[in-house]
Amino acid sequence: MEQRAWVATRKGLFELQRRGGAWAIARVSFLGEPVSMLLPPHAAAGGRMLAALNLGHFGVKVHASDDAGKTWAEVATPTYPPQPETPGPGDRAPGAEGGSVPWKLVQIWSLEARGGTVWAGTLPGGLFRSADGGASWQLVDSLWRRAERAEWFGGGYDVPGIHSICPHPTQPAELLVGISCGGAWVTRDDGISWAVQADGMRADFMPPEQAGNPNTQDPHAIVRCTARPEVLWCQHHCGIWRSGDNARSWQQVSAPVSSFGFAVAVHPQDADTAWFVPAVADQQRVPRDAALVVNRTRDGGRSFETLRAGLPQTDCYDLAYRHGLAVGADGRDLLLGSTTGGLWASDDGGDHWQALPTRLPPIHAVRFG
Repeated sequence: MEQRAWVATRKGLFELQRRGGAWAIARVSFLGEPVSMLLPPHAAAGGRMLAALNLGHFGVKVHASDDAGKTWAEVATPTYPPQPETPGPGDRAPGAEGGSVPWKLVQIWSLEARGGTVWAGTLPGGLFRSADGGASWQLVDSLWRRAERAEWFGGGYDVPGIHSICPHPTQPAELLVGISCGGAWVTRDDGISWAVQADGMRADFMPPEQAGNPNTQDPHAIVRCTARPEVLWCQHHCGIWRSGDNARSWQQVSAPVSSFGFAVAVHPQDADTAWFVPAVADQQRVPRDAALVVNRTRDGGRSFETLRAGLPQTDCYDLAYRHGLAVGADGRDLLLGSTTGGLWASDDGGDHWQALPTRLPPIHAVRFG
């Protein structure tokens, strides 16, 4: 049976195919151009595939494919409305130059689809939606206009960004987004209203009296279990958190090697199984002891296994960013991509890994078809 996956990199979009055994590169699109995120062919988008490009001087562009990546055509790009001359309540944000966040698209950081809607999360913290597969986009004004946006700030970038979009598989009006740095925000009425739901998370980089503020948390990535959507996992700047009540509260868990990292994946059928890629710390973004490992829990975070077989264990300085780890629909296939172009695959839930022989450009995201 043929399987497909895509790897978005700093210098192109690489399609992988697997027939029986090993993965191999089958097609390259946008060679030499930075692809920040992709949406694989998705039924909610009519089978359409999207790729977000960040072309620097030429700005952000979006391309669409209706034949699984064989051909591409440019479509609309999310566009912010004109910025009022008088700043609104959320425009004077900390960390931005001059104390103000320009209403200008910097990057598309996440793409997801659900129920005929495609969602795009962006820097500087705006959420966009499209009902026509990217032919047009609308800013979700109800989230952008929240006064709490004044507290958001950049986590690794100069401005805040929406990196995680978690639709609810059975509740079409419900959506959770993760923001660096702005916590986790939830709507249950299709975007009419929003509430921050990061209670229990703790930001140790903040002053003690602000460490528990839900609106200043830095979740590096948030994922939802498809079969048990009330369970979410979060790789946070300051550790790992799990929610079993649909983000109403979060509980911290401890992992071996390190609880710092960027990537997280959850088994689509087993909410107690999740994978993480640890690094030393924010100030030292490399694997501990120069050995790349994956931490896996199969009991909801009560215990962890550290998986090493097939991963480089000496002189390795690869780091996996937020979207550098993906799990397939069967819960056994995994792909792990690094910022130095390393790519590894597992077909047994992470027990064993195999490196793809091709050295790729720095990897922004990996997605299964």
